[in-house]
Amino acid sequence: MPNRNLIIAIDPGNEQSAMVWLKDGEIARHEILDNEGLVQSLLYIGDTKETDVVIEMVASYGMPVGKTIFSTCVWIGRFIQACPLTVNLVYRKDIKLHLCNSMRAKDSHVRQALIDRFGEPGTKKNPGLTYGVHKDEWSALAVAVYWRDQK
Repeated sequence: MPNRNLIIAIDPGNEQSAMVWLKDGEIARHEILDNEGLVQSLLYIGDTKETDVVIEMVASYGMPVGKTIFSTCVWIGRFIQACPLTVNLVYRKDIKLHLCNSMRAKDSHVRQALIDRFGEPGTKKNPGLTYGVHKDEWSALAVAVYWRDQK
């Protein structure tokens, strides 16, 4: 796998998706966008050999799924289509195993593993490296960290 300076990681959702840019191992940007806005952002990334785009892919574990999961799958396809770069797909189970050494890890465990790596988020007066990261941005950060560590 080539060494990239920028990783754009996406945790997709059925209406909104979280995106984190990890540049040289540090969080350069993080946000939650409505999916149409994310499609527009991906259209203008620019064709650079120094960027990896990584999306968390939905996987089936034998349980019934509903409309929101299928909608998320459609959006993943739209993100891939919009992006001028090759898009890499990763699975949550692999991320959990990598960061927590357990497929049974919950989102809170993944978040704690990221805090252990980057330090406490901190406060407005004394921000840490993950200050301001919230909600699904933690999952997108986990995607980026997983991808970077696989290199």
